[in-house]
Formats: sequence, C-alpha cells, structure tokens
Amino acid sequence: MPQSVPSFAELLDSAQHTAVHLEMRDAYGVAGESDDFARWKDTGQRDVDAGSPYWSEWVALIRRTVDRGVTVRRARIVSEPVSDYIRFEHAGTPVNLEAGEQVRWLARRRASDIALPGNDFWLIDSRLIRWNHFTGSGASGGGEISTDPVAAKLCADAFEAVWERAVTHQDYKIS
Repeated sequence: MPQSVPSFAELLDSAQHTAVHLEMRDAYGVAGESDDFARWKDTGQRDVDAGSPYWSEWVALIRRTVDRGVTVRRARIVSEPVSDYIRFEHAGTPVNLEAGEQVRWLARRRASDIALPGNDFWLIDSRLIRWNHFTGSGASGGGEISTDPVAAKLCADAFEAVWERAVTHQDYKIS
C-alpha cells in the first residue's frame, strides 16, 4: 500500500537532524511560481522580500526547522549557460539563505561521474525520501514517499558528492 505524501511542513517538522534537497532540472513549471516567473521575465525584478506573500510561508517553515537545530541544505545541478528559469531561481536564492538554508550550485558537466537518482528529492535524516516527480513541461507530477534504505543511501551519497563539488550561492556567478 503506498504511503501518503506529507506536506512540506509535515516533512520538515519531522526532521531531527538534516533535511537535504537535490534539484536537477533546468526549468520547472510549478503553478505557484508562474506569475512571479512571468513578472521576472518581463521586468528583471524578483521578489526578494522574505515577508512577502510569495515567500513568507516557506521562510517561516525553514526558520522554524533551523531554529530546532536541523541543518537544511539545497543543491542545484544546472546546465550552462543557465536557462531563464535558473536565472530566476538564482535571483531569489538570497531569500532561501536569509531563511536559514544553505545553497550550492553545480554545473552539470561537473556531475557526469556522480551516480544520481532519476528524480529530484528531499531526504530527511538520511532515511525518509520525498521524491518530487515532474511532467515533461516541468509541472508538478506529485510526490512519493520512500523509506527504502538502499534508495536513501543512493540519495545521501549523491547529495554529498554534489555538495562537495558545488560552489556556494555567493560564489556561483551567472553570466
């Protein structure tokens, strides 16, 4: 029987030590970002107000998680030159950092010899995986929960290999 997929708040609230997130797509078409992405493409301006309606719920969740002593890390594998969507993400990352996440970027060409899972994921305490599925156009295809120890080890090893090679947000320059 498939496990129910907890909300991100439930997922991060369950973390005791670590929450890591690996993103591997060059574009996402998540409905909740579409207006902000379109505005950024039109104006070049990104909402970086941690208290804005766009960010406030996520910022509160990350701060609450980090304040409990949980380390939250996000790594992004990106093709270069980067897509417009990655430029959009990069422009908003200061809010992730302000909330308490650590963020690093890895050029896809530097990830060629890393064994990577087939989907983006969150890994909680090296044991609970939330697979993030996406359609071909980047829309959310739903999440899936797994506690398979072999898959969790793959995710943990992949994340650490990416993290070791990746550069901090502050040092990752988009040309």
